[in-house]
Amino acid sequence: MNHTYIPLGKHKERSWYLIDAENQTLGRLATQIANLIQGKTQVTYTPGDDSKVHVVVINAEKIKVTGNKLNQKFYYKHTGKPGELKTRSLSDLLERLPYRVIELAVKRMLPNGFEKSDLAKRLRVYAGTEHPHKAQKPKTVILST
Repeated sequence: MNHTYIPLGKHKERSWYLIDAENQTLGRLATQIANLIQGKTQVTYTPGDDSKVHVVVINAEKIKVTGNKLNQKFYYKHTGKPGELKTRSLSDLLERLPYRVIELAVKRMLPNGFEKSDLAKRLRVYAGTEHPHKAQKPKTVILST
């Protein structure tokens, strides 16, 4: 009889990864980060299980988008009051809050459920090359383009 090995939480170690977003396409970068946070790249991946993976992304302002998305892609926010729909283009968001573009893309690619907010909190995005997580010794990940 075959038995499936499912590691307990105490047997999993917290792992940190560093990703440089310079010259990466937004959508491809976001899917690879979402898979990394969920633990799908690990051998011991189990759906619904805590992967204990944290991802640090640097150079968020240097991402690329294909086509005419800088002018045609919009982000919407509604306050709940009539007539209070706020729209912001991708180019405007990249100028003002470049880290928010990657955060939103990754969060929207995570599976819906109670774990979505917990997984989204494990992503840290920074506009420049500096980040305050050097003590965690993140492993540098080179993503396929």
